Amino acid sequence: MEELKQYAKNIRIKILKMLHKAKSGHTGGSLGMADVFTVLYYKVINQNVFSKDSDRDRFILSNGHICPVWYATLSELGKIPEVELMKLREINSMLQGHPVNHNMDFVELATGSLGQGISAAVGLAKGYKMDNKQSKVYVSLGDGEMQEGSVWEALMAASHYKLNNLVAFLDRNMIQQGGSTEDMLSLEPLKDKIESFGWNVIESDGHDLEKIEIAFSQAKQNNEKPSFIIFKTHIGQGVSFMKDGYKWHGMPPNDQQLIDALKELGE
Repeated sequence: MEELKQYAKNIRIKILKMLHKAKSGHTGGSLGMADVFTVLYYKVINQNVFSKDSDRDRFILSNGHICPVWYATLSELGKIPEVELMKLREINSMLQGHPVNHNMDFVELATGSLGQGISAAVGLAKGYKMDNKQSKVYVSLGDGEMQEGSVWEALMAASHYKLNNLVAFLDRNMIQQGGSTEDMLSLEPLKDKIESFGWNVIESDGHDLEKIEIAFSQAKQNNEKPSFIIFKTHIGQGVSFMKDGYKWHGMPPNDQQLIDALKELGE
């Protein structure tokens, strides 16, 4: 776990540096999901996800705006050169402000229009079931994204087809671009709603690495239903002046904020 904590810290440092260099992007959600992505890629997902195997594990970032945490995680794994992180959002860069799949094999789907990634994940999982494949499909969502009607259509379809090879997980930080999710369009009682659509629902602390791993393990072991993990997180986790502040949804750090944030992280 100490090693995983170091990976998560390194990922947060890379997120801050790349967004500062780009002078745009989504800081809060990216920092908030660093622990979940650390566990997902170091402990959970089959590493054939990076291959071209037709039956590889698949991952889709439906909430595409938090791609900095994905890019930073892949850099930590050696899949993206660190120098490329500093080209985030530049014209012709492989790392755009939302994931694109024309220049990176492991990007299954260009995402950014919220509500679409979960539908594609359902289709991939259904295809694997039809072909009797054992691979898993993982999809990340944001809680503001849960206000999209297409998400609930996908949840209904996944339950109908008994897609127990599908694991969806949610960044439940209670914040979206304009403020609190509960003020903008209330989602609660969210667990009850998703369960009523026929899913196996697991709730977990999104910053406790051991609990994150347990939640993913429970989701993978489920043999009857698709699984949905609600990770309770804090936007801007790891940096005190960013934590729980909705303005950090889509704002990068300035020069002094970068210095202060890196100092907090021990850089």
